[in-house]
Amino acid sequence: MKVSETDILGLKIIYPKVFEDGRGYFFESYNEDLYLKHGIKERWVQDNQSKSKYGVIRGLHYQLNPSAQAKLIRVLEGKIYDIALDIRVGSPTYGKWFGIEISSENKIQFLVPEGFAHGFSVLSQETIVLYKCNTLYKPESERGIIYNDPELNIDWKVPSSLAVISEKDTNLPLFKDAETNFKFDS
Repeated sequence: MKVSETDILGLKIIYPKVFEDGRGYFFESYNEDLYLKHGIKERWVQDNQSKSKYGVIRGLHYQLNPSAQAKLIRVLEGKIYDIALDIRVGSPTYGKWFGIEISSENKIQFLVPEGFAHGFSVLSQETIVLYKCNTLYKPESERGIIYNDPELNIDWKVPSSLAVISEKDTNLPLFKDAETNFKFDS
């Protein structure tokens, strides 16, 4: 397993060691000892899975403290463009976002720690996304930021005319108006 840091502190890209032969492939999608050796100490308590069609944009979502969630994202089928937005007040990258293509072919996993808003767009005909969370879902703590905030200028890699967004996600506030309670801790 290889772990790479991004230019935003805390975001990590995980490349599992994949063994391929004529039968197919095998890899460990999670091994607590290996993750601990790479400084990933979250204790995962909930798995979420979604199936979406091309053009779907989900996000940007997060939960407020004390129910903030770290997420470990991977794609079982298809391809997404995954986005993490730093919402930690005092962070040198506050308000900056990072995007990465994750697919069933590249088998990349993306660690999004607490203090980030998260979302993704679907780039294949159909996609199944699985992600682990370190905190249980608490509807009363759920918040979000609208996906098309002009201040953030996120390129979701999907033409706006083909974007499919839930009514809930189209009613989220702008980044400048979003409720957050995260402080940067270096």
